[in-house]
Amino acid sequence: MKDRLHQPAHVLSGGQQQRLCLARALALRPEVLLLDEPCSALDPIASGVVEDLVASLTPELTVVIVTHNLAQARRIADEVAVFWSDDGCGRLVQHGRTEQIFQAPSHSITQAYIAGVRG
Repeated sequence: MKDRLHQPAHVLSGGQQQRLCLARALALRPEVLLLDEPCSALDPIASGVVEDLVASLTPELTVVIVTHNLAQARRIADEVAVFWSDDGCGRLVQHGRTEQIFQAPSHSITQAYIAGVRG
């Protein structure tokens, strides 16, 4: 990146742009990092790079990721929270350890969402 400092960010690939955004956020040394769909527009290789980066950060800080990608959540999350919207009002329907949520969901909405019936 040092050779591209004077070029606009839009000439970077989507994965490079995402990593640049993460680097800018990490430069502030946050205690918590909130990522909203960090891999939504990335190809599988770039997504893997971002997921690996996030995994390397978790011993240092808390990372909260909002994602609709269940496979990604299963791969990188220690804990999962499932939110659902009823009549325009969002609510938490279940939360817990990733293994428990995916292997034995206790709420009917979580069960349907994981099975691909809802969502």
